[in-house]
Amino acid sequence: MTPRDSFGGPALFSYGFRPFFLAAGLFALLVIPLWWLAWRGALSIEGPFSATDWHIHEMIFGYGAAVVAGFLFTAVPNWTGRMPTRGWPLAALLALWGLGRLASSGLLPVGAPLAAGLDQLFLLAVAAMIAREIIAGRNWRNLKVLVPVTLLWASNLTYHLEAMAHGSADLGRRLGLSLLIFLVLLIGGRIIPSFTRNWLVQQGATRLPLAFNRFDGAAILLAALALASWSLAPLHPVTALLGSLAACLHLLRLLRWRGASCWRSPLLLMLHLAYLSVPLGLAATAAAVPGLVGAAVPAHVFGIGAVGGMTLAVMMRASMGHTGRPLSAGTALSSAFLLLCLAMVARLAGARPLPFGIDGITLSALLWSAAFALFLWKVGPWLLRPKLGRKPVSGRAAVPAPRG
Repeated sequence: MTPRDSFGGPALFSYGFRPFFLAAGLFALLVIPLWWLAWRGALSIEGPFSATDWHIHEMIFGYGAAVVAGFLFTAVPNWTGRMPTRGWPLAALLALWGLGRLASSGLLPVGAPLAAGLDQLFLLAVAAMIAREIIAGRNWRNLKVLVPVTLLWASNLTYHLEAMAHGSADLGRRLGLSLLIFLVLLIGGRIIPSFTRNWLVQQGATRLPLAFNRFDGAAILLAALALASWSLAPLHPVTALLGSLAACLHLLRLLRWRGASCWRSPLLLMLHLAYLSVPLGLAATAAAVPGLVGAAVPAHVFGIGAVGGMTLAVMMRASMGHTGRPLSAGTALSSAFLLLCLAMVARLAGARPLPFGIDGITLSALLWSAAFALFLWKVGPWLLRPKLGRKPVSGRAAVPAPRG
């Protein structure tokens, strides 16, 4: 037994991915039906935001930020070799996340300025705790991960300030979503080719994903410029030009990762399909400028397809690996990812009626909720229970489970 295994508290707070992946899944399951009720006029959301701004804010800074925190508090110990954050600090961080959700939803009787202040605490605490671990571990090269986290916090602050000043957060919506997409570019570009290479090597393949090189750097830079242009001037001709070029580069980047060769591994294929939504979203930003698609299409391709798809696939894989399960999606989790992809397609239909008397927004909400219900049904128990192969004992340690 290593010191890393020694934890006598609840399994939920033994590793960063557990509470935040569970919270993200539960939040994703509940918040979309609430938004649908608000959209239908059956529910009034009294808080610092309009109903639309609340919906977008909570998907970015509620759901998205929770997954980012879970990923980072699981990855950083591997980078630094230090003990993971666990126990009461992890519980306190989760409480800060929940406090932000209550404040942003108007469930706390505070004004907009105080709600904005309370909602900043979570990402600030995440950045501070990550910085402490990286510095203590002298893992200087990974300090760069603080840049997108800090920018995500800054975009959250912008969102609140813009809503207070103008009654809506048009800029904040796109800034926050663009930063999540940028994280998909960085993290996806790190894990997708790596996991694919490992799997293909096991299969005896000789054609492997290309390693990160200048092409990847240029693609990321161009995408960053395209996302910045879309955030600041979504209907400007420059946005169309940058979006078109970045879409082509990221489609080529994806093809270089040999995704077509791993169709027999649904868990890997999910990552490739989720990343495909990045060039599709960039192409949509270009197509929206001359009005070929609606102005909301890029946000939903990015939000549901790229962010929703990538986070769902990463949460599945990380939860399997870190709880001792085999890396196999199975029917339930494969179905969950498929439902999410269909939710993106349905959402692009908007409020237009579809067959059987249902509109695209309603169908999308149903499919999204079904996807996360399946995820929670399958993965939720894993997050609440100790890692397979070990059982808790009295005191502050866990020992290997007996074999044979």
